[in-house]
Parts: sequence; C-alpha cells; structure tokens
Amino acid sequence: MTCFAVLYTYNPASPRIAEIRPVHREFLSQLLADGKLVGSGPFTDTTGGALIVIRLDDNATVDDAEQLMNQDPFFTEKAIDSREIRPWNPVLNIFS
Repeated sequence: MTCFAVLYTYNPASPRIAEIRPVHREFLSQLLADGKLVGSGPFTDTTGGALIVIRLDDNATVDDAEQLMNQDPFFTEKAIDSREIRPWNPVLNIFS
C-alpha cells in the first residue's frame, strides 16, 4: 500500500467549513469503509487546517490520490484555502 498525506489549509472559524463539515465527514467515513482512510482530523493550534492520511494501492501516484480527494466536499465546494498532497512513508507503521 502507498500512503499519502493530504494537508488542508482553511480558517477554522469559517462558516463555510462549518456548513460543509457534515458532508465532508460522510466522505471520509466512506473512505474509511473502503479501507482508504488511515486517519484524519483538524489541527488544534488555532491556525486551522487539517491532516488526512490515505492509503491506496501499491502503484498509486499523487495523481491517483488527487483524483480521489477531488471528490471531498471541502474541495468541490471550494471551502479550503489550499491543499497539498504528498507521498508519505510511515517508517514505524502503527497503522496496519
């Protein structure tokens, strides 16, 4: 499996984020049910944003991860300020 770290930047006080959060979480719940979500959650340092870690097939690329995350309502509804997707290697893998 190939892991990807997805970093979202957004204002934690944004009413748009609050409005879309329930369907965003439904999206993440489906990723979990599909075995693709490793973990997710907002940063708690008052600057906003979130980290989502996904796991895809061995040959998956950043483009594959991007196509999947393009379906997130936070992205489709343009609620986030920016998004970065990077391959990630959990050397001490506690997520198996």
